Amino acid sequence: MNQYNFPTVLFYGADALKDLAPAIQKRGLKSLLLVTDPGLVQIGLGDSVKSTLTSSGLNIEIFDNVHPNPIEEDVTTGVEMYKSGGFDGIIALGGGSAMDVAKTIRFMAVHEPPLAQYDDALGGDAKIVNPMPPLFAIPTTAGTGSEVGRSSVITLKETGRKTIFFHPGLMPDIAVLDPKLTVGLPPHITAATGMDAFTHCAEAYLVDSFHPMADALAVEGMKMIVANLPKVLDEPGNLDARGKMLLAASMGATAFQKGLGMIHSMAHPLSAEYNIHHGLANALLIKFGLEFTIEKAIIVQNQELLYKLEKIGGIISNNTLSDIRLIPKLLGTFINRIGIILGLNEQGIQIEQTSVLATLAFEDSCHATHPFPVSIEDFKAVYNRAL
Repeated sequence: MNQYNFPTVLFYGADALKDLAPAIQKRGLKSLLLVTDPGLVQIGLGDSVKSTLTSSGLNIEIFDNVHPNPIEEDVTTGVEMYKSGGFDGIIALGGGSAMDVAKTIRFMAVHEPPLAQYDDALGGDAKIVNPMPPLFAIPTTAGTGSEVGRSSVITLKETGRKTIFFHPGLMPDIAVLDPKLTVGLPPHITAATGMDAFTHCAEAYLVDSFHPMADALAVEGMKMIVANLPKVLDEPGNLDARGKMLLAASMGATAFQKGLGMIHSMAHPLSAEYNIHHGLANALLIKFGLEFTIEKAIIVQNQELLYKLEKIGGIISNNTLSDIRLIPKLLGTFINRIGIILGLNEQGIQIEQTSVLATLAFEDSCHATHPFPVSIEDFKAVYNRAL
C-alpha cells in the first residue's frame, strides 16, 4: 500500500497576501503571533505584512528571534511569547528558518519540554498528540518549500546537531505564494534558495520508490527553476518568474515526501558546523554528489537510475545532452551563471575537516533514501571533490 499526500491550500499570485486575513477571520481567529527573522523586520517587510493583516482587524505581534540556522533557544523564547500573549494562531513569514521555528513553536506550545524527546529519528512523532494552533505560512524565499512541509529542523542545544521534527499536523493550514514578497531578496540568497529547491526536486526524483505524482512534480519543478532562476536574477522585478520560482519551491518540497539523498545529508553538517546557508551548501555539493551518483549508476548499470539521471541532464541542457557524464559540468556552468562560486575552500573548509563532516553526514537520515547505500568513505571522497 502506498500513501500519497497533496493537501496544502495555496494562495498564489501577486497580492495574494490580501486574501489571507479574511481567510483567517473565517476561522474565528483574532490574535496571531507573526514569526519572522530580524532581517525582514530590518528592511520593513515584517511591519508591512503586519499592517496588511491588522488593517482587516486582526491583532498581530511580531516575534523575530530567529537565527539563520534555527536553534532551540529560538523555539523556547517563541513558545514563552505565544503562551504569555494569549494568541490563537501563528503566522510564519520568511524562509525556511522562520518556517521551522514557527512549526516547532506550534507543537511545543501544547506539549511539554524538552524538545529533544520529539526527535523524529527517535520516534518522537508518536509523542506529538495534542491539538495544535492554526499556522499560516508566507514564504519570502523560493527555496525550502517549508510552507507545504510536515517537518522542521532545529539545532538542539545539548547535541549541537540539526534535528528533524516531523508530524502531519505541522503542515501549515494555508500557504501564501505572493511573488511581490520576494522582490527585495538579495541576489545571492535568491540564487542559494533557488538551488535548494532544485536539489529537493532532483534528489526526490532519484529516490527509488513508486510515486509517479511526486516524480511529475519534481521534473516540472526542475524545468521551472532552470527556466526562471536566471531570469529572476537578471530581471529582479519579473513577478511572473518569481511566482514560478515560488511554485517550484513548493513543488520540490511536496515531491520530497518520497525522501531526499546524500546531498542533503552532506549539506546539513555544513550548516550546523560552519553556519553555511543551507541552500548555498546544497549548491556547493550537488555537482559532486550527482557526479558520484552517475559514476555508481554506470558501474552497476542501474537502468532506472540511469534513465532518471538522463532526464535531469535533459532538463539542465535543454534536451541537448549526449552523455550523462556531462551533467556535472553543465550543472557547474548553471551554478556559476547564477553567481555562486563553487569550492568548499571558499567557505573556509579544509581537507583536514572532511573526515568529521563525513561522519556527521553518515549520521544524517536523509541519505537513507539515496538510490544506493553511501558509506562514510564515500561521503569523505565527495567532500574532498567539492573542496
